[in-house]
Parts: sequence; C-alpha cells; structure tokens
Amino acid sequence: MAMSSSVFNDLRQEGDFCDAVIRVKDVEFQIHKVILCKCSKYFLAFFRRWSAPGQQVFNIGGLSADMMALIIEFAYTGSVHVTGDNVEELLLAADQLDVPGIVQNCCDFMEEQLSVKNCIGIHLFTKSINCSRLQHKAFSYVLAHFEEVVFSQEFQQLSVENIIEIIGRDDLNVKEESTVFEAIILWIAYSPEERKGHFATLLSKVRLALMSQDYLKSNVRSNELVKNNIECKLMARKALDIITCITPNYSSVLCNHLARPRLPNTVLLAIGGWSGGDPTNGIEAYDIRTDSWVNVSNGHERPRAYHGTAFLNGDIYCVGGFDRVEHFNSVRRYDPNTHTWHEVASMYYRRCYVSVTVLNGCIYAMGGYDGHTRLSTAERYMPETNQWSLIAPMSEQRSDASCTTLHDKVYICGGFNGNECLQTAESYCPESNQWTVITLMNCRRSGVGIIAHADHIFAVNSEKPFRAGVFYSLKCVERLAPFSI
Repeated sequence: MAMSSSVFNDLRQEGDFCDAVIRVKDVEFQIHKVILCKCSKYFLAFFRRWSAPGQQVFNIGGLSADMMALIIEFAYTGSVHVTGDNVEELLLAADQLDVPGIVQNCCDFMEEQLSVKNCIGIHLFTKSINCSRLQHKAFSYVLAHFEEVVFSQEFQQLSVENIIEIIGRDDLNVKEESTVFEAIILWIAYSPEERKGHFATLLSKVRLALMSQDYLKSNVRSNELVKNNIECKLMARKALDIITCITPNYSSVLCNHLARPRLPNTVLLAIGGWSGGDPTNGIEAYDIRTDSWVNVSNGHERPRAYHGTAFLNGDIYCVGGFDRVEHFNSVRRYDPNTHTWHEVASMYYRRCYVSVTVLNGCIYAMGGYDGHTRLSTAERYMPETNQWSLIAPMSEQRSDASCTTLHDKVYICGGFNGNECLQTAESYCPESNQWTVITLMNCRRSGVGIIAHADHIFAVNSEKPFRAGVFYSLKCVERLAPFSI
C-alpha cells in the first residue's frame, strides 16, 4: 500500500495520467480523481454528480490553497503535518471537504493540546464541526478544571448562555460552591453594564445552600448585586433556611436546585468485603472534595467478600469472591451512569482471594482459592465479546496475592499457596502467552498491596507467618527496579 501510494504521488508530481485540475483561487493542482474519491465522499459526489460531462477543471472555494495542498498530499500519502498554527484552518477545510482521516488527525492533535487556557475555545470551536468526541473532551476538561479556567481570558469572553451551560451542570468540579459564585461575579465585572442584568439568572444556577452559613451571610447577602435585586435576595434567604433547618427532608433537598449536591469529579469506591462477621453487599463512595463517605449500597446485590475489582471502559467489575456459602466464578458489572448492576460471563474457575488487573482493554484474573485448592490458573476477559479465555498458568499456586501492570506486562507478587506465604513474583507477556519468574521480594508477603509507579513496582505491607497458623502484620515497603524486571 505504501509503495502504491508513493507511485501515485510521484505520478501526480510529474503530471502523469492526471485527469483533473483542482483550482483554489489562482492556484491549480493536477490530480487523479480516483485518488481524491478514495479519501473523501465529497469528491466522489463532486466528480460524479456535481460536474458537467467532460469537465476537467474544478473550482473549490471556502478554503486556502495551502489547505488544499495539505488535503491532496494526505489523499496520496495518508499522512498530514498538523501544527498549532494550521490545525484550526485545516480542520475546517477537512470538515468542509469531508476528509475524515484529516479530521481525526486534527482532533487528536487538539486533544493532546488541551489546557486551561484553550479548553473553552476548543469546545466552542468544535461545536461548528463534526467532531463530537473532541467537543465532549474539551467540555469535560472545562468542568474538571473549572477552578483554574475561571481565571482564563476565554472564560471572561464567554456568552451568558455558555456560562449557564457550565455552572448549571451537576458534574461541575468545585471543592467549594463559593467558587461558582465568585466566578459569576468575576465574569460580570469584566463588562458590568452589559452583564449585570444577567445576574439573577446566573445566581439561580449556583447551589447557594451548599455554602457555609457564614459565607452566605458575609459574602452573598452582603454583595451589592444581591442586595439590589429582590429575586436574588429571596434566593439567598431560601438557601439560608435550608442550611439552618435542623431536620431537613433530604428527598426535597435533592430536588431543590439551590441545595442539590454537585457530582464529584472523582470517587473512590469500597465495594463489599467482610463486615460485622459476615460478607457484605455494602458500597461506599468517598468524595475527595468534601472528605466524606456516602453509602450507595444496592440491597439487591449478593454479599461478596475476598473478590477482585477492576475499572474498565467506565464500568466497575466485581470478579469472583465468597459469601460464606459459595465461592464465586460469577462476575458483576456496575454502570455508574445508570446505577445498575449486570451479570457478565462467568469465569472458568471459582476464585476468592483472586488477583485482578486491567491491561490493554482486558481484565486478568489470576490465582485465588476455589474452596478446595489454591489456584495457579489465570484467565482473561474481553468486554467486546463478553468472554473469558484461559491463558498460561502461573508457575505457582497463589491466593491473596496482588498484581499490577507495567510496560504492557502483568506482574503478580507474593500470596499464599496453602502452606506458606510466598516471596516469589512473576510477569506475564500477552504476546507470547508466557509467565516469567522475576527477582524475589525481600520478604514473604500475603495480602500485599502492589502498585506500579514511575517505572517501578512497589510492594506495600502484608501479612507474614509468625508460626504455624499465626500471622502478623508486616509494615514495610520495597521497590522492584526496572533492571530487575
């Protein structure tokens, strides 16, 4: 393919076998129609339906000759040079001429360049073109980095409609709701005479009842824009009533636009486990912004302990486990957007104390205990096909081990084989479907925590046997260096 592309490009540059001329303003490009038709449905329709029989010269407007040159180059070579200087103009030209390959290249480039200074501009720019993925990415970036974005020049120049779109979102990421109030004050101050008439509308999007009582009294109710507007004073009064209510009705609070909590940008979930002497189906979510845990349990789920968890493609998977009666080979998938659980394909083996990790879009489940035997088997789940497949077994039986991924390999360390805690570790290469024993840890570790960071693998704490049947906590950390892997 590369050779044929090179040949066609050479023919174009030499003017051989060309059957049409593209004219942009005063610049002409000799081309082969079939080559342009291959990369763009626009040109296919242009040459087939929108031109006169025998026509050889085709005028194209709405773009510069430089952009046309890049598009033709891409049609022949499959590559295009995207820069910060040409990306917007090239993206508009490629969108106009329906060249999806260039559109994707430009969107990928802009996505990599997303920053506090340009995310609003990119979001607004992509509204005019067919690039929904980049538009969503840019808007999500605005919401996630709002506390920094409010000080950018782009934020000050937003329309009131754009401001409302942002601050009205439940998933706006702010540690304190006062940030939103101060953002609209800042936006109005940029052009007060023109913008102060929008203040009441904007204030209605602020969750005033999420502020502290002191801030609401000292900063909101005392603000001149609030004091001079009856509607705004009423909103502040209602918010204060909610804050000072001793026994609030939480269902009505959630429905009240002044009090409805913002969704946290990031949460830590604790799912199942052992509680009060039995396995539990409890789920708690930790919000780092408010330093609080919230119970989000689903009473219909079975209790599950000693299971593995994985986050993949926006969903959370609970793998294997134990409910005091049964050792599970079942796998449950939780969709955070719909707050629903779904059963997915079961594993080949029942596994509690299982080690689970994610690599290249697949879930790996390794070792564990099936109620009779500590396992050396391992398997891999592909969400696209909803199927588990067995992979090569590990060199040792391991339950209560821990695993991570680094440089496209899976690493598993420590664990318990039924007789002793393990000091061994090994890595798995998906390409060769082989496990390789690596450097021993300094300590035997079961119940260890393993994590990859900065090209190293860290082993954190664990249990270690003191004497037969007795374990004690081991509080030490060791690191596996890259040259040891």
